[in-house]
Amino acid sequence: MRAIVINRCYGGFSLSQAAKELLAQKKSLPVGEVYDHIWDDKRDDKDLVAVVQELGVEANSGHSDLKIVEIPEDVQWYIDEYDGIEVVHEFHRSWY
Repeated sequence: MRAIVINRCYGGFSLSQAAKELLAQKKSLPVGEVYDHIWDDKRDDKDLVAVVQELGVEANSGHSDLKIVEIPEDVQWYIDEYDGIEVVHEFHRSWY
């Protein structure tokens, strides 16, 4: 299964300072190089998932409620967002 980190409340995806520091440590980067926003296509990053698992609610910023969802490994996915609340969707074919 593939683990993906999403935000489940109004406000938008962001990390707490503690989560940024731990993620920077795991990636051997300066904290200043860990951004508040991880691009949608990187939300399955193993270090990001590990930080959210390890810190739990302490990974949330004041405007986020992070959750890990699991999907089958072979699914092509994307994150859809409305007012900060995110959902993982599977890509389907479309024709116009």
